[in-house]
Amino acid sequence: MSIFLTGITGYIGSYVAHGILTGYPGARLAALVRARDEGEARQRLWKALQLHEPDFDRFAALLPRIDIYLGDLTLPGLGLSAEARDRLVRSIESVLHVAASLNRKSDKACFNVNLRGTLEVIKVARAAADHHGLRRFSDVSTVAVAGHRQGEDVTEDATIDWDRSDYDPYARTKKFCEHMVHELLPDVPQVVFRPSTVLGDSRFPATTQFDMVRAFAALAYIRVLPLDPSWRMDICPADYVSKGIVAVHMADQPRYDAYNLSAGVASPSYRQIVQALADAGHRPRSMFAPRLGGVFSAAVEAAMSTPKKYGIAPAASLMKVFWPYLTYDTVFDNSRIVEALGGERPRPFTEYAHPLLRFAVDGKFSYPYRPWPEDAEARLRKAA
Repeated sequence: MSIFLTGITGYIGSYVAHGILTGYPGARLAALVRARDEGEARQRLWKALQLHEPDFDRFAALLPRIDIYLGDLTLPGLGLSAEARDRLVRSIESVLHVAASLNRKSDKACFNVNLRGTLEVIKVARAAADHHGLRRFSDVSTVAVAGHRQGEDVTEDATIDWDRSDYDPYARTKKFCEHMVHELLPDVPQVVFRPSTVLGDSRFPATTQFDMVRAFAALAYIRVLPLDPSWRMDICPADYVSKGIVAVHMADQPRYDAYNLSAGVASPSYRQIVQALADAGHRPRSMFAPRLGGVFSAAVEAAMSTPKKYGIAPAASLMKVFWPYLTYDTVFDNSRIVEALGGERPRPFTEYAHPLLRFAVDGKFSYPYRPWPEDAEARLRKAA
């Protein structure tokens, strides 16, 4: 039996896949991969996993434990053939749904991937549960489902409030995804994971996910920050987030049905982040001017309308997307996941912010992917 994993070629999904494959030698993954054929799927897996396994032979040794299902979250029936879907349903013992569209600006992308895609995954889970039973359905959501907040410390039980407005289509659709899982799989054990802002890896500077890193870098180089220095920013590294997901999903009986994957009350303030960057040698040193928040927001709006040739609009659009999450001074209690990990807490962002910034800026916000080896097929046959 295997774990049906969506999002394996995404950022968090690759971490989760690697954590399961290396931490549980007997585990198998049934991975949904969007590709034209298995050859292209294997190349996509190599690209996704090489942040964790840069040596191709080590990647090749893990690959036989990944059953590839060519499909697409946005297609009816996940784009699977009848035979493939039947094989998937009969072979899985749990579901770990990580895939999502994080396009906070696009209703279309969020509705197609998050809502329609999650519904199709639930259908597969329902069929498996009816056929032989399902050990667990784990849904990776987001703390953004908490909606509009200001200056709060939020627990898992107080996260969902349907009377609150949402910041964007991503938050809105992920909140409803949680609702669908609860409503359509009432007899299946469930866990919801809600990561806060996931930024970098606390163990090394490299990352393959740059959207939020671009926003962080932009703020790091602004001389006057339109933010209150006492506001907290709940940032959690990807390695801690994935470790929590894997540990709880693989546990026999998790104690809770929802976990915040966050820094919680230990979240650093903007003053602490700026000081940590300065202590590490970052220049320029930023000053705070919270009363300029309205002016800054208006300037971002204006920049979004500038001609494409100036190259300013994309950065402005990105900042507009993240701006509400940068100013709400809200953190999410992480005591449940700390308990599940035996007392382990996430490494503070202030301790690895500067290496992450340098990697991103010096590398022009790109990861140096290694190409598919010319002798890949021979090496894969040897490992099989």
